[in-house]
Amino acid sequence: MPVKNRFAELHEDITAWRRDMHENPELLFDTHRTAGLVADKLRAFGCDEVVTGIGRTGVVGVIRGKSDTSGRVIGLRADMDALPITEETGVDYVSKTPGKMHACGHDGHTAMLLGAAQYLAETRNFNGSVAVIFQPAEEGGGGGREMCEDGMMERFGIQEVYGMHNWPGMETGQFAIRPGAFFAATDIFEIEIEGKGGHAAFPHQTIDPTVVASHIVTAAQSIASRNTDPVEQLVMSITSFETSSNAFNVIPQKVTMRGTARTMSAEVRDLVETRLTKLVQGISENFGATGRIDYTRNYPVTVNHPEQTDFAAEVARRVSGDCAEAELVMGGEDFAFMLEERPGAYILMGNGSSARLHHPEYNFNDDAIPAGCSWWAEIVEQRMPAA
Repeated sequence: MPVKNRFAELHEDITAWRRDMHENPELLFDTHRTAGLVADKLRAFGCDEVVTGIGRTGVVGVIRGKSDTSGRVIGLRADMDALPITEETGVDYVSKTPGKMHACGHDGHTAMLLGAAQYLAETRNFNGSVAVIFQPAEEGGGGGREMCEDGMMERFGIQEVYGMHNWPGMETGQFAIRPGAFFAATDIFEIEIEGKGGHAAFPHQTIDPTVVASHIVTAAQSIASRNTDPVEQLVMSITSFETSSNAFNVIPQKVTMRGTARTMSAEVRDLVETRLTKLVQGISENFGATGRIDYTRNYPVTVNHPEQTDFAAEVARRVSGDCAEAELVMGGEDFAFMLEERPGAYILMGNGSSARLHHPEYNFNDDAIPAGCSWWAEIVEQRMPAA
C-alpha cells in the first residue's frame, strides 16, 4: 500500500503547520507556543482527551477507535523543540528568532504526527486507543524522561510506543530500522585539574595543570583502544579545554575540560566511567596535582524491541515498498527513556539530500510528509485492526 490518499489532500495544510513552527522555534522546555498550537489542533480534530503540562510542557492527545474490545493502547511520539543555532537556509519561512532554529526536523515530526492525529480522529478505523505524544526538550533536556516520570505511561495505559526521526542522505520517504541497540548512550563529564600556577619562565616552581590535563586527554583514548573489546562501540571526545589564565607568560592554576562518552552497552558505559575516573585521579596524583571529575549519565542506549521492530519495518514496507537495515548511530535520543518503560521501536525516515542534522543550512523536507503520516496511521490500524 502506498501513502494514504488523505495525506495527499492534507499535505498543504500539514506543510503550513510545519513552516509556522519552523518560523517560531522554541528551545528545551520553553515550547509554550508550540505546545499550545498542538493542543488547539488536537481539540479541533475532536480528540477524546487532550492533556497539557505532561513533563512540564508536553502534550498528550487520546483518540479512541470505533471499538475498544482489544483493550490496547499505542503511543506515538514526536519531539517539539529546536536548537540554539543561527539559521542559514535562506527559505522564506526562516526562523524569526535569532540564534534559534529547527535544525533537526522536530517541526516536521510534530507536523506529521498532527496530520496522523487528524486522520485517526476522522476515521477511527481501529480497535483500541492511541495516545499521540508531543514531547519537549529532546535536545539535551531529557523531556522524554520527565514525561515518563510524570506517570504518562500509566496515566494513559500505554502498552507500546513508537517514534520516528528524519534522516538526511536517505531517499525521501524511505525507511530504515534495526533491532536492539540503535542510538548510543550519551554521557557527559567535566574534569578540573588544579596545580600550582606561576611564571612561565620558572616551570620547575609550578605544577603545570596543562601538562597534567594533556596527559589525561591522551590517556582517555586508551579506554577505547586498550580497555574495551574491539568489537564494542565507544566514542570518547574531549570537546572543551579551558585554562584559568590566557596570558602568554603564565602557567595557570587550573584547567577545566569537558567532553562526552558514547556507548552502546551498559557494560562499556560502566567501564568508561570507572576508567576515566581512575585516570583523572591517578595522573593528577602522579604529577602532584589535584584532579576532580563530575561524570553525568545522560541519555541511555536507545534499544528497539525485536517484535515491535519487525512490525514497524513491516509497516514501513507497506508504505514505501522497502525498509533497510539501519546502521548504529552514536548520537543520542531520549526516546530511549520511553523504550525503557514500554516495548516499542524507533525508525528513521529519509529526508533526501538535505544538509546534515544540527547544521545551520538543514531544513526538513516537506515531500516526506505523506510517507511519515502514513507510517504513523498504519502503525495504529495494523496493530489494532478494526473489529
